[in-house]
Amino acid sequence: MTERGPEPTAQAIPLLQEHLTLGHRRVETGPVRVHLATTTEDAPLREAVRHQRAEVQRVTIGREVAEAPGSREEEDGAVIVVPVLEEILVTARRIILNEEIRIRRVTTTKTIEKTVALHRQAATVERIPPAPRDGDDNDKRRTVGDGDDA
Repeated sequence: MTERGPEPTAQAIPLLQEHLTLGHRRVETGPVRVHLATTTEDAPLREAVRHQRAEVQRVTIGREVAEAPGSREEEDGAVIVVPVLEEILVTARRIILNEEIRIRRVTTTKTIEKTVALHRQAATVERIPPAPRDGDDNDKRRTVGDGDDA
């Protein structure tokens, strides 16, 4: 058999791990009181408002026509002409254009001025110091380093 050399001596190396403990404690910094102040300010309001109305004009014509005319619109698109016909029985039947009714749309613009009350609120925050407390037990603690802290 072969002879071996002296056996190595074993050494122990300690491995250390640190753990950290964190704590939370709720501390009331104090309540706050909020005061609201409302002011009213008059603001002028000015706005143009359109209004449409129809003007009706009757025009007496009293002449004979060969056939009944239809409604027509003038070139500016604002006047509508609606003929009113009358038939008169004579030895021969004739259509008499008795009257035309002309309807015109008239648009007017009026500026309305009004004063309106506007309300505005402002808030003032007042911090109230907390009352002194003895032995607040609202501590929350957790340990860091045990593998759960992500």
